[in-house]
Amino acid sequence: MTTSPRVNTTDGIRLAVREHGDRSRPCVVCVHGYPDNRRVWDEVVSHLAERYHVVTYDVRGAGESDRPRDNAAYDIDQLADDLERVMDAVSPDRPVHLLAHDWGSVQAWQAVTEPRLRERVRSFTTISGPSLDHAGEWMRNQLRRPTPRRLRDLVSQLAHSGYIGFFQLPVLPELAWRTGLMRRLIRLLDPSARHTAPATGDGLAGLALYRRNTGRRFRTPNPRPTSVPVQVLAPTDDPFVGAPMQTEIGRWVEDLRVRHPRGGHWLPRSAPLRVVRATEEFVDHLEGGEQSRGLRRARASVERRGFADQLVVVTGAGNGIGRATAAAFAAAGAEVVAADVDEQAARLTAARLRERGATAAGYGVDVADGASVRKLAERVREEHGVADVVVNNAGIGMSGSFMDTTEEDWQRVLDVNLWGVIHGCRAFGEQLIERGEGGRIVNVSSAAAYLPVPGLSAYATSKAAVLTLSERLRGELAAHGIGVTAVCPGVVDSGITDTTTFTGSSPEEQRRLRERTSRLYRRRNFTPEAAAKEILLALRRDRAVAPVTAEASVGLLLSRLAPGPLRAVGRSRSI
Repeated sequence: MTTSPRVNTTDGIRLAVREHGDRSRPCVVCVHGYPDNRRVWDEVVSHLAERYHVVTYDVRGAGESDRPRDNAAYDIDQLADDLERVMDAVSPDRPVHLLAHDWGSVQAWQAVTEPRLRERVRSFTTISGPSLDHAGEWMRNQLRRPTPRRLRDLVSQLAHSGYIGFFQLPVLPELAWRTGLMRRLIRLLDPSARHTAPATGDGLAGLALYRRNTGRRFRTPNPRPTSVPVQVLAPTDDPFVGAPMQTEIGRWVEDLRVRHPRGGHWLPRSAPLRVVRATEEFVDHLEGGEQSRGLRRARASVERRGFADQLVVVTGAGNGIGRATAAAFAAAGAEVVAADVDEQAARLTAARLRERGATAAGYGVDVADGASVRKLAERVREEHGVADVVVNNAGIGMSGSFMDTTEEDWQRVLDVNLWGVIHGCRAFGEQLIERGEGGRIVNVSSAAAYLPVPGLSAYATSKAAVLTLSERLRGELAAHGIGVTAVCPGVVDSGITDTTTFTGSSPEEQRRLRERTSRLYRRRNFTPEAAAKEILLALRRDRAVAPVTAEASVGLLLSRLAPGPLRAVGRSRSI
């Protein structure tokens, strides 16, 4: 249901208001910025209205609302008063949840820091719009206690805010709007602006917002605190409002959450589902629901240890490096999903972690089967949320000469070791991209990927492909804030040799070779727990390639500095 009331302001301006959804549900009031009107929220509203009473309105000077001619009519206190009148009209008996963008956030900040209005607002989600008073004080503070980082942040923000000075000039800003130059410039500076089409009239009238408010608020800021819970969405690629000025506000906000969604300034248009998801999580929690992992992680005043408030999925977690890695993440505070082709082993891993006080679940998955991996990814999202870290660890061993390795052997090792990683990267990577808040993918390769060890043609090929895939994927996913690390273990006593296939061997010889190789690995005495420790360290350091064990590290160095002599050594040795 959509209704279209008009709201009269204290100075006689009529505001065009739209109501969507069921009025008996929690009310979300959306406030647009400059140079937009309420239509900037259309895609967000289409989703939020399924669960909430959603209100949008054209602020004075925009859209279908009246346009005062005097700059004084755009005073920030008057804008906050307009918002109060809208709240009283659409939700007179119940506090509202504010969702605001750009200048909509600026006026909403003025409202939530007004003592008389704090009980009228249950929550405030702000996108790319700081309080003018907080921003002015933030700028002063960078100069009061200068450090290289503070000065860099200040200079960066001043460069981003250069348009504010331009808007103070006479005639030229109006000319830029009337000629279409301003729209072209906005889209040049921020690709996300291609999703919006600001009207010339809105751009012209809204210049009064800057001319009336910015100079005096920046010169003599009067920052006020608020007890209203605030969630800041600071887009990673916003060319106008830097993250520090938006987020370094803990001294004024009792309950502050900070999130950094991927995207530009016009996030409500370019990535509406990211706005919807964050808003829903915040509103639902403050209406009595459980706090999501994303909200816990976004809490600004909480110091976290290790991987606390992160969800980690580990394949091949039924034994060996996978099981040890799952345990290491759990000990570092993560919620863990252990997955393995042996579902019973995965459930046992999870049960042992729960006995230690961790949150963990175990599932069966055949990584060689793309449908099985996609099913796991969907189940994890439905039951636990989107994973923050995915460790594609599941793999099998295979040894033997090239000629003794059959096509079926090749198919099997590539299906598990290579396609298993591809399936995991695609299924979970797609979710990470859609969520838009970054993440990490760890692909377990092997030192065999770059060490010319005889007898490992199939196994080494699969692991070399994983290493190359990881390096290419790291570059491709960087734009989405997703890191990719290739882990290359050397000789680790993980138990993989107990199930390694030795091609061209009789059953008796196969048993003998497994026993001999297992003894060598045990003698090396590098444990899965030590490997897991290296994996977590590589993640913390955001390494592209992480060799595990001394021989893996030395081998990687030699493969880059002296590949010829290394190949010669490989030709002279047998497995």
